[in-house]
Amino acid sequence: MSRKILVIVSEHGYWAEELIGPVSEFDEQGYEVVFATPTGKRAHALPPSLDENYVDPPLGRSVTTAENARLGREFDEGGRLDKAVDISAWVPERPYTSDEDYLRKLEQYHRDLDRLAEDVREYDAILVVGGSGPIADLANNERVHALVLAFKEAGKVVAAECYGVACLAFARDWGDRRSIIWGKHVTGHCKEYDYKDGTGFLGTDFNMGPPPYPLEYILRDATGPDGAYHGNFGHPLSVIVDYPFVTGRSTPDSYLTGQKIVEVLENGLTRYGW
Repeated sequence: MSRKILVIVSEHGYWAEELIGPVSEFDEQGYEVVFATPTGKRAHALPPSLDENYVDPPLGRSVTTAENARLGREFDEGGRLDKAVDISAWVPERPYTSDEDYLRKLEQYHRDLDRLAEDVREYDAILVVGGSGPIADLANNERVHALVLAFKEAGKVVAAECYGVACLAFARDWGDRRSIIWGKHVTGHCKEYDYKDGTGFLGTDFNMGPPPYPLEYILRDATGPDGAYHGNFGHPLSVIVDYPFVTGRSTPDSYLTGQKIVEVLENGLTRYGW
């Protein structure tokens, strides 16, 4: 049976290996891959992620091989990202309580969520790709949260890498406001990997300096006392499977993240990495 994967990519820059790593694993399996962006604009790779000579400041070395730089450029210049699904046109957004006819709009919102629940049944997994871009347009995007919640409620695999894992921390039921990763084990960009300066986003001239939030701290809080964040700092790789979630720490973990998503789908893997 053919599988279908929804891959969410930031319009403000994705890290090349964090896209090509998992997607290459999906391609090898013959999966259908559908790309989506917040407003349907074409996504582009962050320039440092295409440069094998770029030295990552926290690590003091390049994190991009010549081969991955080449593959990243080929993917970024190819046509697979040209026709991304427009999340803003597909997924409803909850109305403001101050809106006129709020009750009617809220009722329609829930009808639209029911439709979304039907839409996601044709997919097998969702993946949120990492990089600095997700900080700007994915992490606190209510429509992305609605997608993540719909996949989880449908019993589908929910995966994210690096700063994309913030979407899982912030995806919450409107009633109890508790993160869907409460009580779960996850990984994500650890504090030691954070830039002290130079966090950038495509489409802007704004230098954020350090990231606006330490993802590790958010994930530690979001998983609660019965779950855990695993940074695995000092370990070459960090990928955690705690079904239905698959999370990858950062760039080097991209291919393994894709491999573990495949293992969950094909072999029923439910736990790995902790």
